[in-house]
Amino acid sequence: MAEKTQYLTQEGKQKIEEELRYLREVRLPQVAASLKAAVEEGDLSENAGYSESKREQSFVVGRIQRLEAILANAQLLDDDVRADRVSLGSRVTIVEDGGAPETYQIVGVAEADPSAGRISYESPLGKALMGHRVGDVVEAMTPGGVLRIRIVSLNLPS
Repeated sequence: MAEKTQYLTQEGKQKIEEELRYLREVRLPQVAASLKAAVEEGDLSENAGYSESKREQSFVVGRIQRLEAILANAQLLDDDVRADRVSLGSRVTIVEDGGAPETYQIVGVAEADPSAGRISYESPLGKALMGHRVGDVVEAMTPGGVLRIRIVSLNLPS
């Protein structure tokens, strides 16, 4: 089955590449060394260090594979940003009835981090904003109920 396109900002792609490099060049050799040391202790059936090293190895290898898949299917967002409507890569400032303005960048799933102001285009809020313009009032179905928001401004990524 083909992997889904992973939309990334240039910054997001660089962070993934850095994490991948760290996992390959630092963590994997560390895990291999701890695994080797655990094997040298003998009797693997009751060796907690061996079991933990195997779990860590599995996690690191799995994370490496996931990051490689994201990069293999990556499409940079800068090519898709439109100035007049909310699209992937846009920075959009919204205001909820009676609330303070909040600014988010619309990104792909792989680099979504709402606490850092980056929401996925597949999230309820991201889906509701996509394709709309400054001044539009949109409704997003969230786990907490319907959220009515107005788009205050729209900027290209800096």
